Amino acid sequence: MGKLSIAAVLLCAAGAWLLAEARPHGDDMENDFYSIVGYSPEDLGSHDRLIKLFEEWVAKYRKAYASFEEKLKRFEVFKENLKHIDEINREVSSYWLGLNEFADLTHDEFKAAYLGLSHQRPSRTSNSGGGSFRYGGVSRGDVPKEVDWRKKGAVTEVKNQGQCGSCWAFSTVAAVEGINQIVTGNLTSLSEQELIDCSTDGNNGCNGGMMDYAFSYIAGSGGLHTEEAYPYLMEEGDCDQKAGDEKVVTISGYEDVPANDEQALVTALAHQPISVAIEASGRHFQFYKGGVFDGPCGAELDHGVAAVGYGTSKGQDYIIVKNSWGPHWGEKGYIRMKRGTGKPEGLCGINKMASYPTKGQ
Repeated sequence: MGKLSIAAVLLCAAGAWLLAEARPHGDDMENDFYSIVGYSPEDLGSHDRLIKLFEEWVAKYRKAYASFEEKLKRFEVFKENLKHIDEINREVSSYWLGLNEFADLTHDEFKAAYLGLSHQRPSRTSNSGGGSFRYGGVSRGDVPKEVDWRKKGAVTEVKNQGQCGSCWAFSTVAAVEGINQIVTGNLTSLSEQELIDCSTDGNNGCNGGMMDYAFSYIAGSGGLHTEEAYPYLMEEGDCDQKAGDEKVVTISGYEDVPANDEQALVTALAHQPISVAIEASGRHFQFYKGGVFDGPCGAELDHGVAAVGYGTSKGQDYIIVKNSWGPHWGEKGYIRMKRGTGKPEGLCGINKMASYPTKGQ
């Protein structure tokens, strides 16, 4: 085998791969499905095709390796992951997996780099909230059948935490961005980096944290800077509470959604985007590309994300979840997670630990 090129090229246009609403069948599968997931059956049957596919993937994600030996190692991991993706795609039909920027990582490497949620919720004695649930009196009949806060202008672009266990900060910020837009009419991209650097009471920067602690910090510190004033570094830095202009977005506090209560989660979500915790360490989750995801996953919470809506597709109810792994993961950075599983904790534990910021009118 000739030496593999390690030259990087520009990323392909973000809109080049369009996601279908449902997995295509028959001739459509050959024409559309494999362009979505990033490979074709022929690629798996030829070593030369695998090399070509890997080179195209390296170029797409601008991968660079320290040595030829390292690249060969990553090629072997890539092949193993591709085999897994194809096997699952042949077994399931409600969702599908695809090649993404994690395709050269072993599953253990992926888990170590891209999660980051602490497990102990703060006590409910804080003046900033946590103990009440303002939507408890809303009847089921008053909750819309579907809500998408993206369409309502309350969700910023998908962001990328990179190899820093700061998912908790991204989950927090997405919820705060949402309630701020709902109350003020202004959608402002806010700073995750400020939370990483400054919200240290219960949180641990790139080594994990909890959304409730971050909400308490924002409420108690006078607000949060913009992303522009306090940009993301993908690493821990020194707290700079005077960065740029004065803080522009404040919250009053936060409230917890009653645990293991899907209707309460949906009711809260009908009123605003909320922070949720899930188990995202599964290999299916690593390579999710589209469709309504229904597992496999447990309920050992290890990742913070933002729920930004809910709906139904072909009889399957789902929650729309905004992740922080960039726009090339999942459905342009989102995943639709099945609801109505019959388990109190919900799929991947999504009903176990949800919360949302509050903001005075």
